[in-house]
Amino acid sequence: MAAPTLLQGADMLPLDEILAGDCIEVMNRLPESSVDLIFADPPYNLQLRGDLHRPDNSRVDAVDDAWDQFDSFKVYDQFTRTWLKAARRLLKPGGAIWVIGSYHNIFRVGTALQDAGFWILNDVVWRKSNPMPNFRGKRLTNAHETMIWASKAEGAKYTFNYEALKELNEGTQMRSDWVLPICSGHERLKDDQGIKAHPTQKPEALLHRVLVGTTHPGDVVLDPFFGTGTTGAVAKLLGRHYIGIEREESYRKVAAKRLAQVRPLGAEALQITQSKRAAPRVPFGQLVERGLLRPGEVLVNPRGQAAKVRVDGSVVSAEHRGSIHQVGAALENAPSCNGWTYWQFRREGRLIPIDILRQQIRAEMHD
Repeated sequence: MAAPTLLQGADMLPLDEILAGDCIEVMNRLPESSVDLIFADPPYNLQLRGDLHRPDNSRVDAVDDAWDQFDSFKVYDQFTRTWLKAARRLLKPGGAIWVIGSYHNIFRVGTALQDAGFWILNDVVWRKSNPMPNFRGKRLTNAHETMIWASKAEGAKYTFNYEALKELNEGTQMRSDWVLPICSGHERLKDDQGIKAHPTQKPEALLHRVLVGTTHPGDVVLDPFFGTGTTGAVAKLLGRHYIGIEREESYRKVAAKRLAQVRPLGAEALQITQSKRAAPRVPFGQLVERGLLRPGEVLVNPRGQAAKVRVDGSVVSAEHRGSIHQVGAALENAPSCNGWTYWQFRREGRLIPIDILRQQIRAEMHD
């Protein structure tokens, strides 16, 4: 395995590494306020009683590993509060955490999150499009899991790429119910005996949405229950750094092999749709100063009404004068108007929105 990368300015923060050991002990050794995001898939404490069988009497490979077994709710709650305390210490002031769970544990985790000082932003229902059926027929089919997204504290600034998630959802605001399939087919990892490597492997699509929506390239993402490395694989692909903590050697082995095969995307592919509010402000007068529009040049609105550009960046129509927004609102008899999308200018016989010129200046500022 390659030597760990150290984050500049933080002592001994291993980047893009899988760390062996108990997650609480390992987290307590890492530098304080050094992580941008934590994605945690802790033990669910499923409380299974005996084997589970299908109608044909074949055994279901359910979660019966030692890491998911706790003597009591009290023991589980203490474990949850301890690892959350360690996680919160690691988060930067603007950091955030995602925790995923089922009905067995997520309500207890939610209480512990709030008691620890986290501020819950959303609970997200991951609705499985291909859930495992309920073989005993005594309860509803468990077709969803719940994720809690929380900032480090009330009022903290956190990363939320609203426009990017909107684009992922075909231009519609992303909702808090996500319909995605569970791992199956080629995505389901197998061990050397051809048996699934982990009973609760999460789909990469789920982590893709989480990381695109709540991190930036170069951010550090920690997963204290790394398993077979889904968080790390998606983080590496998307140009984020990962730190994985996993105590089970068999999972670490599968995760390391998986991560070695991931090739990060190029910088251009990692660009996302930015919020218009986040874009740098460009005064209309700058277009005049730069010579992109000349004083005396005529702007035209959708109804063919004209206004002339003046040397100070204001415009004047037959009856109104002021900014591009003020004159547009007056002509429409409206309380407000976005002049950038309202006015057009003529070039080579074609009408072109003035916003094209604003975007040109913004692109130069970005470069």
